[in-house]
Amino acid sequence: MDTPLSTIAVVGLGTMGTGIADVLVRAGREVVGIDISESAAARAVAALEASTARAVARERITEDERQDALARFRVYSDLQAAAAADLVIEVVPEAYETKEEVFRALDGIVRPDAILATGTNALSVTRLAAGSAHPERVLGLHFFAPVQAMKLVEVVSSVLTDPRAVDAVTRLAEDLGKEPVAVGDRAGFIADGLLFGYLNQAAAMFEARYASREDIDAAMKLGCGLPMGPLELLDLVGVDTARTVLDAMYQASHDRLHAPAPILKQLSEAGLTGRKAGRGFYTYAAPGSAEKVADAQTPAPSGTGGAGREVRSVGVAGSGTMASGIAEVFAKAGYDVVLAARSQEKADAAKAYIATSLARSVDKGRLTGEARDETLARITPAGSLDAFADVDLAVEAVAEDLGIKQELFARLDKICKPGAVLATTTSSLPVVACAKATSRPQDVIGMHFFNPAPAMKLVEIVRTVLTADEVHATVREVTAKIRKHGVDCGDRAGFIVNALLFPYLNNAVKMVQEHYATLDDIDTAMKLGGGYPMGPFELLDVVGLDVSLAIEKVLHREFRDPGLAPAPLLEHLVAAGCLGRKTGRGFREYARR
Repeated sequence: MDTPLSTIAVVGLGTMGTGIADVLVRAGREVVGIDISESAAARAVAALEASTARAVARERITEDERQDALARFRVYSDLQAAAAADLVIEVVPEAYETKEEVFRALDGIVRPDAILATGTNALSVTRLAAGSAHPERVLGLHFFAPVQAMKLVEVVSSVLTDPRAVDAVTRLAEDLGKEPVAVGDRAGFIADGLLFGYLNQAAAMFEARYASREDIDAAMKLGCGLPMGPLELLDLVGVDTARTVLDAMYQASHDRLHAPAPILKQLSEAGLTGRKAGRGFYTYAAPGSAEKVADAQTPAPSGTGGAGREVRSVGVAGSGTMASGIAEVFAKAGYDVVLAARSQEKADAAKAYIATSLARSVDKGRLTGEARDETLARITPAGSLDAFADVDLAVEAVAEDLGIKQELFARLDKICKPGAVLATTTSSLPVVACAKATSRPQDVIGMHFFNPAPAMKLVEIVRTVLTADEVHATVREVTAKIRKHGVDCGDRAGFIVNALLFPYLNNAVKMVQEHYATLDDIDTAMKLGGGYPMGPFELLDVVGLDVSLAIEKVLHREFRDPGLAPAPLLEHLVAAGCLGRKTGRGFREYARR
């Protein structure tokens, strides 16, 4: 199996197969495209012609190189055309029966030394190999869409795979300019194994009417820096495909987090499979279109939910990074801000921190010197909460400890004037518990800012069952005025972002704990295959392993799902004092400052 893999057959010329053929011909390979549908073959040829024409227009290749590439691509309707191939990559529909039929037919067609690769992202490579006459030459080669842009390729070995076959396709992936990651055979492999659990949780969250589809998607894009929201991504991947992948994952893991949310079955069986059908979680202008159009679930324009209370002055309780950042945000937006800490010295230090932050903005040309001075003039540091007597909105940003927050809200209840809105910035504690510490729970709401508050656009607006409509409307209006994107959600553990983010991080830890993949391979897979700005272990070390563990414990207590139990490896690292970057060691080691 030392072949250079110069002739490659691609069986199945849908979007993925066509993308694979495209990158192969541009890398100088002879490509045999095979599809029983003549129209699919014709679309593949047209797509290749169009993509190479764009490459010429962008001066990435010459016209001669384009013509050479097109000449290396030939399409057929019969598997016999694969007879001379060094490697066959099948990307037919995700069903065992279909794929097994292809592999059995190929056994009687290709050379004994040819490699057979499945493009599955969920089915067992071992099972497909076991049904072949030469299981040692069968492996998985999982590309990501769009193939031309996505760098990750998962190279999947079964216990039967010849290492020489793995080496050959790994070299091929590198020659294509891809980043190959070697993985074992389990449902979802690395990227989809983590990604689809997260997508499933998002679908279940929407199905429970906890938050709107728009707010779920906006929260994950703005709160985590993801290129697409989970429900948008499900529509792109295909709701039916996601259901198939999750079914395979659940059969392997029996983890309830992988059991497909019922809405995936309902949408699939109704033919509402996403963009390709013109409708899924969203409605699109036409089948295959990326343009969303308004439908019955599209939210009403902002400002139609009733008027809120007037807010001219804001009190921010706390002196840490989050409190200082929130005070800066409100002052920039024109509000008079009282920044209260446990002592005048701490309050003055917090204002000095804001002055430094604003100076950086001036140095970078984001703020004028005059605007900096006006912003600072609006901030009054105070050494006591008594300074909140006249504020219209009080925002607490103190330690994430329920007892401390309840004590603070009891004091705010006595100090703040009637009609003042009282907000907590908690990321994981029950807002209603803070509300019940006051005699006016209808005035209490959650405003979960993200760190750093001046830069992050998201605010999760958390209503309790006691929050008044007028209070909710007030915070919606204020959030818009400070130029943040507010998303509405109910008062339950994790709200939107943390409830979707931390089970994904926990599952990544379980992968390492089970010796399925390395830290580096998992981080690489999620950045290159999922478009994440940081890999899960990079993010865990930045957030802090102790903070992450605390949030995961809260989620586990709230939902009582065994799949949400914190991974023992995470608990062990925290017990050992390995908390991430702040201690110099977490999942990785860091140079101490």
